[in-house]
This record gives sequence, structure tokens and C-alpha cells, in this order.
Amino acid sequence: MMYVTFFFTVSLFLYGLYILRVDKKKKVQARLSSVFYVDQAQEKEVVPAEKTSRFSVKPLFQLIWKHGRKILLKKRTNDKEEKLELKLLQAGNPFGMRTAEYRMLQIALLLVFPFLCVGYGLLLGLEIGAIIIIVCIGIALASYLPYYYINQKIKTRNHFALRELPDFLDLLTVSLEAGLGFDSAISKVVAKKEGVLPKEFHRALEEIRLGKTRREALIGVRDRILVEEIRTLISSIVQAEKLGIGMVQVLRVQSNEVREQRKQRAEEEAMKAPIKMLFPLVLFIFPSLFIVLLGPAIIQFISTF
Repeated sequence: MMYVTFFFTVSLFLYGLYILRVDKKKKVQARLSSVFYVDQAQEKEVVPAEKTSRFSVKPLFQLIWKHGRKILLKKRTNDKEEKLELKLLQAGNPFGMRTAEYRMLQIALLLVFPFLCVGYGLLLGLEIGAIIIIVCIGIALASYLPYYYINQKIKTRNHFALRELPDFLDLLTVSLEAGLGFDSAISKVVAKKEGVLPKEFHRALEEIRLGKTRREALIGVRDRILVEEIRTLISSIVQAEKLGIGMVQVLRVQSNEVREQRKQRAEEEAMKAPIKMLFPLVLFIFPSLFIVLLGPAIIQFISTF
């Protein structure tokens, strides 16, 4: 405990020196701005900084976040980081996380969970062996939870994209039949609808405006949404554009197929319902019925003999 207290004392002392140095620089800048008539926007930024608390914790977190992000961004060249970035895109970048933020979250969990487990073990008065086991469990949870969260976000996002696909295709087909071009039709549908698919196609439109080809932008949509129906749709659109086939006809066929597949999925879930109901029926409902119906008869039979 003495070493922990010494570490925190030294850390707070160094942080206080850093804050004093930053405040001194800001005061010098404020005086220079008052002499040389710097813009009012800069003065508004400098004056409130003098009124803030000298030992605020927020600049410390900002400093750690900034330098940690720089260090982690330097290691983004390998294939593992590219796969992680694609996985975050498939999850929709929850909380605006990129690769560096995700790695920092993993490191933070790996640092926090063992301390929490040690504190929990000490509160319960466990032995050292049990505390070590709890710490190992905490480290395993800290390593697994981010991956589990990202995978769950990917599944949820794919589920919503699959639900939105039939209506999206219908609106896109109607817009094309009304005489709009493909990009204009997608832009019109994106402006009218909200959800996973409109966001992805809006991103594809932005990529096309920034210089990507339509094929590359649509393949990006296919890589970010892991749904077989959407993969088939994107492949059909790319092939139709390559061969010069009418886009309206392709989308009409795809729309009919998607609706038929949705009907088949609903029928499949309806057929699975009796089997899913069988387990709670056998484990919970039947024993209760047997106890209520046969219990008095068994008691009377035992008391008679």
C-alpha cells in the first residue's frame, strides 16, 4: 500500500508541475494577445482557460488519449489491424471507435478488471490462490468482452439490414422506373429512409463523389454488411452494369426473390416454434401438472397402505 501511495503522490506532483507550466504559457499568450490585438476568437479561448481549475483531471485524460492514440496509430500497417478495422466498419463503428480507440479500450479493460478482481477478493477475505484465479478470470473477461460486443453489434446490424432490404429495393425500383439514374435513385431513397442500408449506400455515394468507381463503392457495401441477400444484390448490380443489362429489370427480380426468401424465413421460424416450446413444456409445465393432478392421489394411496 505504501508503494501505491508513493506512486500516486509522485504522479500528482508531476501533473501539478505540468499544469503550472501550461497555465504560465496561457498567461503569456493572453498578455501578448492584449498587446498585439489578436482576434477576438482567440481571446475568448484564452480567457476562460485562466478561470478553470488548476488541478483539473480532464487535461490529463486528454493528454493520455492523444499520445496513446498516436502510439497506436503507428502500428496500423499489418494485416491484423486491417482486419480489425474492417470488423469495426461491419459493426458500424460503435461510439465512433476506430482501431486505435478499440485497442485503448482493450488496454483499459485489461488494466481495470484485475484491480477490480483483487479488490473484490480482498473484500470477501479470500486466500491468495482464489484471488489469483479471480484475476485470471477477470483478464479472460477483459480480453473477450470487446470481441463479443463487436460480434453482437455485427449480428444486430446485419439483422436490421436484412429487414430493411425489401422496402429499400421497392423504393429503389420505383425511383428507377420513374426515370431517375441509378445514383440519383439511391440518393432519393437515402434521403427518404433511415437505417443501416440507407447509411451504407449514402457512404457509397460519398465515396463515388470522392473518386471511387461505382463498382468499388458497391463492393465496399458488400464487405461491410455480411448478409447473403445483399451480397447477391450487389453482385447482380455490378454484373448488370458490366454487361449493360437494364437495372430496373434486375432490381425487380431481386425484389421478388428477397420477398420470397423473407416469406420462407417466416415459415421456417413458424415450423421451429413447436420444437422450441417442447423444452419448457417438458421441463416446467408437465411436472407442475403431474404434481397438481397426481399428488393428492399418491398421498391418499400412501396413507391407505
